[in-house]
Amino acid sequence: MTLSTTIHSEATRYQADAWRRQTSLRRFYTALGVGLLLVAMVATMWFADEANAGHFFERLPHMLDFLSWLIPKDWNDVWRALFDIASPHDKGTQEFNFPLGRVYIWGGFYIPEYFELMLTTVNVALVSTFIGFIFAVPFSFIAARNLTPSPILRLVVKRFMELLRAFPEIVIAGLFAAIVSIGPVAAIIAIGLHSIGALGKLFYEINENIDMRPEEGLRAVGANWIERVRFADLPQVLPNLMSYTLLRIEINVRISTIMGAVGGGGIGEELKLAISRGFGAKTLALVLLLFVTIFLVDQFSAWLRRKLVGEQAFLMSA
Repeated sequence: MTLSTTIHSEATRYQADAWRRQTSLRRFYTALGVGLLLVAMVATMWFADEANAGHFFERLPHMLDFLSWLIPKDWNDVWRALFDIASPHDKGTQEFNFPLGRVYIWGGFYIPEYFELMLTTVNVALVSTFIGFIFAVPFSFIAARNLTPSPILRLVVKRFMELLRAFPEIVIAGLFAAIVSIGPVAAIIAIGLHSIGALGKLFYEINENIDMRPEEGLRAVGANWIERVRFADLPQVLPNLMSYTLLRIEINVRISTIMGAVGGGGIGEELKLAISRGFGAKTLALVLLLFVTIFLVDQFSAWLRRKLVGEQAFLMSA
C-alpha cells in the first residue's frame, strides 16, 4: 500500500467518523427538542384543564354528544331548511319555521334565506379582496428592493404592511365595530386591511425576482418610475399577482364565514345561532351550503389560476 493510498484511507475514515458524530448530534438535538415540546404541551394542557371549570379531560369522552341532536329525525328537513320549504313538523317554534326566512324578489319568487346569506358572505370576501389587491399592488412595487432605491421608503411600506397583517381579522373587526357598528361593513374593513398586508408581502417577493432588462431599457430612454413599473414590471408579474389574489379569495370566503359568527353578518352568524340552539336540520343545511360554496369557489379559482399562469407552473419539475 502506497503512502498516498494510506493518506486517502485515513482522510476517508476521518470524514466518515465526522459525519457519524454530526448525525448523532443532530439526532440528539432533534430528540431533545421534541421531548421539550411534548413536555411543554402536556404542561400547557394540564394548566388549561385545571383552569377550565368543565375540566377538559373529564369531558373529553362526551365530545361527540352533540351528534345526538345534530342528526335530524326527518332528513328531508335538511332540504326544507335549505330551500325554505314548510316542514310538517312545524309547531310554531323557530326550529322548523323555514318559510319565514324567504327573501321575496317579486310576486311569489323568492331567494332562500341561506342562499341570500351565503351571497352576503361571498360578497364580503370579494369586496375585501378587491380592496386588498388595489392597495397591495402599488405597495409591493415600492417595497421591492430592486425597484425602489430609497431604503427608508421601502422600510416604511414593509413595516406598514406587517402592521396590517399582524392582527387577526377578528381583532380589527372588533375595533371597527365600535365605530361603524357590527355587520358586513366592519367585516369588509377588517378582512380588506389584513388582505393588504398579506397580499403585499406575496406581491413584493414576486417583484424582487423579475427580469430587470426591460426595466433597464426603459430607464435608458428616460422613463420615470411609474412608467417603468407600468410598462416593464407589471406585465411580467400580473399573472402571478392575479393567481395569488384568487387564492386569497378562497381564504377570505372562509374568514368571512368566521367573521359572521362574531357579528360580521352573512351565513356565519346564522350558523352560530343554529348550533347554539341545537337546531339539527338548520345546522346541517348551513354546513352543506357552506361546503358546496367553498368547493365551487376553490375549483373555479384553481381553474382560473391555471389559465392565467399556465399549466406548466403546476407541474412538478423533472
